Amino acid sequence: MKTKILAVTAIVLGSVAAPALAQEGTVTGAAGGAVTGAIVGGPVGAAVGGVVGAIAGTAVAPPPVEVVTYVREQPVPVEPVMIEQPIVIGKPVPQTVVLTPVPENPTYAYAVVNNQRVIVDPQTHVVVQVVE
Repeated sequence: MKTKILAVTAIVLGSVAAPALAQEGTVTGAAGGAVTGAIVGGPVGAAVGGVVGAIAGTAVAPPPVEVVTYVREQPVPVEPVMIEQPIVIGKPVPQTVVLTPVPENPTYAYAVVNNQRVIVDPQTHVVVQVVE
């Protein structure tokens, strides 16, 4: 029973703490979740936290200021790209959306979709940031 309580506590706290760690850009992913889980629940918490952290830590880190500035300064394409789904950070845009790589930082790409500039992970098409 004690193990189950520790495991549930580790899952709850790991799911809250791991994304916070990922936002800070320190220890992320499975390692961050394992560290958080170990602090909260010992060895069992480390195992559970590692799984939760791996899931939560798969997102690309927020882009650096240089990337955001670059995307903000690019001209808007003549042909607008419109999709039915809303643009949501952490959700992918359709694979049909053509992405333009950021030359100085190939970890990021961008597109103008639904009249919004979006920075995405070019490998997964997941929206990392919407540029206002």
